[in-house]
Parts: sequence; structure tokens; C-alpha cells
Amino acid sequence: MTAPEAVIIVDEEDLPVGSMEKLAAHRQGALHRAFSIMIGDGRGNLLLQRRQLGKYHCGGLWANSCCGHPRPQENTQQAAKRRLHEELNIHVELACVGFFRYQTEVGNGLVENEYVHLFHGYHQGDISPDPMEVMDLKWVSQDYFKDGANLDFITPWLRLYALEMPSFFRL
Repeated sequence: MTAPEAVIIVDEEDLPVGSMEKLAAHRQGALHRAFSIMIGDGRGNLLLQRRQLGKYHCGGLWANSCCGHPRPQENTQQAAKRRLHEELNIHVELACVGFFRYQTEVGNGLVENEYVHLFHGYHQGDISPDPMEVMDLKWVSQDYFKDGANLDFITPWLRLYALEMPSFFRL
């Protein structure tokens, strides 16, 4: 049996102060480190993924290309590359383009309270996502969320990025 995955608990400056089991951190609303990745195709399009229905929160909703949490003692950029491979089966170079701090309820009594490292990368070619993680993919224009458009059926964090961090969609 696999041990429960842990996340890095951080303070408001993103300095590690401990670790906690991932689900417990979301139940308690503990501030933890996360990453979000936006993949572009180099022609002005962005990759969105629809989360598998069985995910512990936000199943069936559209999200950015990939997101997750570094494990304790894991470099955040390396964790982002690991998760891209696990979810989408791709390997790309990633550039950190900023940070985003947010807290929001995500259903089922869970709270995302995250200090997020934002990454951009580029990919052209086939993508074969893990069907246990991703139920669908689509490429959209960089203006897909412009002026608050297309905010239905998306994750709470993607909605916040669209409304408060539109530069995340400019690759």
C-alpha cells in the first residue's frame, strides 16, 4: 500500500514550515505550496484539461494544462515536470513566470489555500494523458477567457487566474 502523499506547508512568504498529508491539508485549509502549468503550442493556443470525474475535488471541470504539489524535499520545477509526465505523458522545458496566492473552497468540505508557482511551457505533437487523471483535452486561444468569457465549468483556481492573473494566459 502506498503512503498518503504529503504537501509542503508554507508561510505567507512561501517559506517551508512543515509538511502534511495532502487531503488533511485541504480539509484544514492549511497554506501549502503548489504549481500550475500552462502549455502553449507556439501558435497562440493554450492546452486545457478536463479533470477525471473520480478526482477528490473538481472532477469533470476544466483546468489549466496541469497542476499539483511538490513533495517535501522536492524542487518545485522538478515536481511540475514530474506531474506533466504523470498526467499528460509529455516532457517540456518550463519557465517560472510568477506566483499567485489564493484561498477558495473547492467542494466536499475542502479548501485550496495555496502559494502557487506559475509555469509556462510549449508542446507540439501528440499527447496521451493518463485516463485516471484526465478525461479530455482541448486547445483554446489565448483570448479564451478574455473579459470574463468561458468561465462556466472550470475549476475555481482557473477562474481566479482568468479574473486576477490574465498574464498567465499570455505565452
